[in-house]
Amino acid sequence: MNIPTQTEVLVVGAGPVGMALTASLADKGVPVVLIDKQAAGENTSRAAVVHARTLEVLTELDVTDKLVSRGIIVGQATVRERDRVLLHVGFEDLPTDYPFTLLIPQDLTEEVLLERLVTTGAQVSRPCELTALAEDPDGVTATLATGEVIRARYVVGADGMHSLVREQSGIAFEGDTYAQSFVLADAVLGGDVPDAEIRLYFSPEGVTVLAPLPGGRHRIVATVDDAPPQPDHFHVQHLLSTRGPQQHPATVEHIVWSSRFRVHHRLAARYRAGRIFLAGDAAHVHSPAGGQGMNTGLQDGLNLAAKLAAVIRDGADDSLLDAYEAERRPVAESVVAFTDKMTRVATVDSAPLRGLRNTVLRALDWVPAVHHKMAMNLSELGIDPQRVG
Repeated sequence: MNIPTQTEVLVVGAGPVGMALTASLADKGVPVVLIDKQAAGENTSRAAVVHARTLEVLTELDVTDKLVSRGIIVGQATVRERDRVLLHVGFEDLPTDYPFTLLIPQDLTEEVLLERLVTTGAQVSRPCELTALAEDPDGVTATLATGEVIRARYVVGADGMHSLVREQSGIAFEGDTYAQSFVLADAVLGGDVPDAEIRLYFSPEGVTVLAPLPGGRHRIVATVDDAPPQPDHFHVQHLLSTRGPQQHPATVEHIVWSSRFRVHHRLAARYRAGRIFLAGDAAHVHSPAGGQGMNTGLQDGLNLAAKLAAVIRDGADDSLLDAYEAERRPVAESVVAFTDKMTRVATVDSAPLRGLRNTVLRALDWVPAVHHKMAMNLSELGIDPQRVG
């Protein structure tokens, strides 16, 4: 493995965020090295949703059309309790060239980003594990598990929730862990299942998301009190039978992939510590209910890449890099709060409160402004003040 010993930017973590950031920097002529400790792409976040704002920013890399061609375009989401629709959220009227949500498995997103990365002349060095970082006034020395060192002007940690870069930088990861875990599963389903809609099912046991994927598959995301590490046919069917449609039940025909994760809502206290930066899950994690984690991270990465290029290539003052945290941390703070509220509203365990919640949601469903605000929040277009109103 031939890794440069010196570079302007070292990016740690080759998930979608790390690859997009690296491709953007390389495209701008900035020397960059991307390392990942996995032998192959094994990012376990398994994101499946790309929202409108992310499709917009990815046009910089000229990958948006390719992603859209490989995914499923979804025009609306509904909030339900069993067969009863409580709230509609339509994306068709969003102020964007991409008035929809795109459903595409993370492995396909990573495949498209990796293809783009290669066209820039950059590459992913893996398996290549970081073990330590040491910063000094002139740069950062990164030590690898092999004993090799890489000298970089700046380091970006895009290495996930358990980020070693964050740990080495001394940045606190503030927040908590939900008592519940959550199940992810891709399955071939029968019965009442959506082919152009995202459904959020509310129940006392937890929130369950059901969404279509390419190839006739569906993604199930569900918060649960307890589940085996790899939920099987029985467990996934039980979730759908007890929380999903009743009149025409959804049936599991085949489990393609499944896993269990803990649900956290945490936010890095800072996004910058000297020459070290955080992006994606290294900086923020939250409930997957809105499908916004990878989206927020990709927007982080391209925002930071533009600022690093301005400093390194164009000679802008280093203080410009402080704007990264100022611009992006409030976005993540808002997403964490929004998804936390959604998760708590979904899991109300009191029958009277559930009845009140459902009555309120059905009343709000008659208010166009509510539909618009929900769509703007989910799509993350609402972060742009010029488009809010």
